[in-house]
Amino acid sequence: MKRKLYETNYGKLFVGDSLDISKNYLSRYYQKKFQLIITSPPFPLNAKKKYGNLNGSNYLQWFINLAPIFNELLTDDGSLVIEIGNAWEEFRPVQSLLHLECLFGMVNNTNSDLRLIQEFISYNPSRLPSPAQWVTVNRLRTVDSYTHVWWMSKTDYPKADNSKVLRPYSKSMKKLLKSQNFNAGKRPSEHDISEKAFAKDNGGSIAHNLFELETIDDKREVRLPHNVLSFSNTNSNDYFLRKCREEKITPHPARMHAGLVGFFAEFLTDEGDFILDPFAGSNTTGFVAEKLKRNWVSVEINEDYAYDSIIRFKDPELNANLKINPTKMRGIS
Repeated sequence: MKRKLYETNYGKLFVGDSLDISKNYLSRYYQKKFQLIITSPPFPLNAKKKYGNLNGSNYLQWFINLAPIFNELLTDDGSLVIEIGNAWEEFRPVQSLLHLECLFGMVNNTNSDLRLIQEFISYNPSRLPSPAQWVTVNRLRTVDSYTHVWWMSKTDYPKADNSKVLRPYSKSMKKLLKSQNFNAGKRPSEHDISEKAFAKDNGGSIAHNLFELETIDDKREVRLPHNVLSFSNTNSNDYFLRKCREEKITPHPARMHAGLVGFFAEFLTDEGDFILDPFAGSNTTGFVAEKLKRNWVSVEINEDYAYDSIIRFKDPELNANLKINPTKMRGIS
């Protein structure tokens, strides 16, 4: 069962079970339509969360079953991007291999044709110490401070353009470009640097597959691509979080970083392309896609989080032309 909660200039959000909606609605009207499916599914945590999560073999089977569904919805050169955290064995200070089994199961699913294009790491030093039992109570392990971001596709050559997600040049590189004076020749690494290797200003350097969401070294400038920084949701004064505080709403505890969505949306899609988030939470994906003029569809099973996400599209700077389905509306000012 699906219910469209709201729509905007570029997208719509449905409330309901993502697998059911994908099989019975999206596969009918959006088959091979999505250039990008980007999502942060419920992590395989041992403790049950409000946003819903399985663990163990149940989670593994559920995750693997997503492969043929996503495969059917992607364009031939489309991309699937999944953010997932580490898992730990229940009652043991031992890291689980479940997240790796999920990846292997997805790319080896014979009912789909997915392959891993590249892995990214999202490092966030502000994450609360976890797993708490083994980090803060027994003090046996270090803080689990990063998530995996897997980029998959049905083809070895999905649509992508890294020139759209360049990092700002470092100060030393800017100086080098200005002086046009550097040492050419063979390096100890055996790389042979030509005389013109660093002579051209390409507008920035190629992005890395590590997202340093906050600086690791205070003495070093963080050089994330502009579209990661501009969508940072670590700012506690952004419109969504400000309104949540005003209305005494507890926001989704595992919001996907808007900078990640912005990076992959610009890296892997163009204006007018379709983006899907099947586990939308507070609909960060829809918000970013709206700002970037990408068409989007989001699905969220938890009605509270779906309703809360309406706040994002009331941001006057967005001009989203928000239309809310009044049926069974929860009171939101």
